[in-house]
Amino acid sequence: MRYLLAIWDGGGATPPNLGIARLLVSRGHEVVVYGDPTLAADVVATGAIHRPWPTAPQRVSTALEDDVLKDWECRTPIGAGLRLRDRLIVGPSGRFAADVVGALDAARDDGEPFDAVLADGILLGALAGAEARGIPFLALVGSVYLAPSRVRPPAGRIAPARGQLGRARDRAGFAMMNLVSDSGLRPLNETRAAYGLEPLRHLWEQWDRADRVLVLTGSAFDDPPPDAPNVRYVGPVLEDLSAEGALTLSPGDDPLVVVGLSSSYMEQADLLRRIAEALASLPVRAVITTGPAIDPAEVPAAPNVVVVRSAAHNELFAKADLVVTHAGHGTVIKAIAAGVPMLCIPLGRDQPDNAARAARHGVATVVSPRSHATAIARAVERMLGAPAYRQASAALGEQVRAEVASGALVAELEGVAAARRARG
Repeated sequence: MRYLLAIWDGGGATPPNLGIARLLVSRGHEVVVYGDPTLAADVVATGAIHRPWPTAPQRVSTALEDDVLKDWECRTPIGAGLRLRDRLIVGPSGRFAADVVGALDAARDDGEPFDAVLADGILLGALAGAEARGIPFLALVGSVYLAPSRVRPPAGRIAPARGQLGRARDRAGFAMMNLVSDSGLRPLNETRAAYGLEPLRHLWEQWDRADRVLVLTGSAFDDPPPDAPNVRYVGPVLEDLSAEGALTLSPGDDPLVVVGLSSSYMEQADLLRRIAEALASLPVRAVITTGPAIDPAEVPAAPNVVVVRSAAHNELFAKADLVVTHAGHGTVIKAIAAGVPMLCIPLGRDQPDNAARAARHGVATVVSPRSHATAIARAVERMLGAPAYRQASAALGEQVRAEVASGALVAELEGVAAARRARG
């Protein structure tokens, strides 16, 4: 079968989408990926075909000035969310829709039509373009479920409802979240109108139009589930970003602490230096991955602290005793799948919610990104000395791994496309 996969260079949002491309190619399908030029090499490495977006906004290089969002410039979470909405989710929705429609029409005219469109869930314009051409389309959510829901708390920092008062809170949160997001509804409805599609009442109803919304996380981690009938939890896609060569750990058998902050720029260099100082003072072996946005030379190494730009997290986490993370979903769910507890130091975006949810499951402790090195060192010591965190992580990780092994992701990806072929 032939799939059109629409993605963007979103740091930790990227590996799950690349993993889906790799999975489909390994099963004999053809995958054409529309994505930023910065993703070209990684896309080709999966065996898929890469195409840059013809008109939609995209990163043309890894330089900071070429970042589409530049959300580190925003001083508040609301400001960062509005920038994401205006620069990616709905502002350029017409351009994303036009690019997807153009790709679908060209493939049809060439006699090689696509069987389904897969799109990163925040590219609402790409989803609208697929809807306009009547082709099956699936929204890929590489995180917990983020759209407003009447039966879920409005934020991950709020515990699931218990009793009538909690359920009333969730309904009020649903209305509040729609009120905020719907301020950006007009550009999306203008895009839909251009293709003869009916207007939406709420922004995230675009997901309701999809054949499936695939949530790429563990259902046990993201509780409770939403009430949308097209949502399926299929487990995480544990794809790593490309790594730089082999990694040599510090000698000895002290506990291994792996540090991974954001793979995109979030002004994290100073925090990395404080973490490095904390770990250098402890009887541990540590690996700090700075990610592509930070030069490893900016973070001081030590005899027991190795600093590299990148490393295979899945391989490291299998050996780790503790992960120190900004609480991006990709790192959090990989640590859980490996059964490793976390010290979460959220920097922004969805990270405070992920950190709070991990703490609620008993697999993490959360500290402020403003914490001094001594406070970080104390938190690491406490977690390494408390086996309950490891036990909780092992139990939750077992549930997540079972979901990955279930084959639910493949069944959904192939089932929707196969149903389209059967209909002719």
